[in-house]
Amino acid sequence: MFGKRIELFKLFGFSVRIDLSWLVIAVLITWSLASGWFPQYGTDLSPETYWWMAVAGTLGLFASIIFHEMSHSLIARRFGLPMKGITLFIFGGVAEMDEEPPSAKAEFWMAVAGPAASAVLVGLFALLTMRASAAGWPQSMHHVLHYLATINAVLIVFNSIPAFPLDGGRVLRAGLWHWKRDLSWATRISSQIGSMFGIMLIVLGVFNFLSGNFVGGMWWALIGLFLRSAATMSYQRLVVRQALEGEPVRRFMTSDPVTVPPDISVQELVDDYVYHHHYKMLPVVENDRLLGCVSTRQIREVPRETWSDTSVRELAAGCSQENTVRPDADAMHALAQMSRSGVSRLMVVDDGRLVGVLALKDLLGFLSLKVELEGDGDGQGLQALQAAQVQALAGEKSPE
Repeated sequence: MFGKRIELFKLFGFSVRIDLSWLVIAVLITWSLASGWFPQYGTDLSPETYWWMAVAGTLGLFASIIFHEMSHSLIARRFGLPMKGITLFIFGGVAEMDEEPPSAKAEFWMAVAGPAASAVLVGLFALLTMRASAAGWPQSMHHVLHYLATINAVLIVFNSIPAFPLDGGRVLRAGLWHWKRDLSWATRISSQIGSMFGIMLIVLGVFNFLSGNFVGGMWWALIGLFLRSAATMSYQRLVVRQALEGEPVRRFMTSDPVTVPPDISVQELVDDYVYHHHYKMLPVVENDRLLGCVSTRQIREVPRETWSDTSVRELAAGCSQENTVRPDADAMHALAQMSRSGVSRLMVVDDGRLVGVLALKDLLGFLSLKVELEGDGDGQGLQALQAAQVQALAGEKSPE
């Protein structure tokens, strides 16, 4: 979902990040407020004032989204759900979590916390708007406060639509989950509704575009595409999680991996290992102890003419939490670790000894069999596998 992210600050222990795509929407919102929204209230203010009002309105929206998502995160923490942080991106914000809620009750309270927080902001900004009118505050301040009350009300209405993964869709999933005691079924139904709602927005966008409302049509279509994709991916992630969760890494690892001695040259490494086995990362082992690993990215940093004079020991990088995993670790956690680190192979280490290598393709092979044998019959499980395979292909092509 995200591209390049920048961490802005920490709040209540949560990292607040901004995806670079949000800068695009921030500029568009500021321009729309300065050229359209605020001037409609009158023409007695200068263009510079409208731009300052637009900047204030955009920053207020920024803070409102953080407050909304922070409420989700705080409730999740109360239910013991680990949260990665909050990221603002082109269509708003999201509270990131690696795991599904532990119960339907937790899902419900996490979902309603967002609209409830936005409702608090609506009341606050509405009171400030009335105060501004009664106290004779500057007209510009009155309009900004009115905009923030209005936009938070819009966020409540939109997020309350029962289309997953919107908050209303999560409330729907919580209800279905509580009714059937089946998270997979509840997620599949609510994500299908979310996908259909996304299609409706796409159709609405096309209709607006053909009617001459090009900007509005484009945004409706883009939001629809995003919601449809997010709804589908949410169910796909659940399929993958349920297939791998609880399975230990040792079940999938290769217990006799190809290893590299530390005293050979980089030239020998390339000729006898990289070109022969086609691996981008290889563990470096001496006397049964793991010294580290060496990757094609590191090799590229060594001048070609010095390959014969440079040993692998000089090149090898030490082990870290990004490239190692324990044999008793959960396979789903290992997959998430691969995703975060952008690698397709992890060294399986037990008390400093290399006991195996876990490859992404081995996890996908197991997932393929499990989906084929235990799939839900509607094709979404196979779509989950296809999505994972695409991500794996991207990971294999990226430098390690």
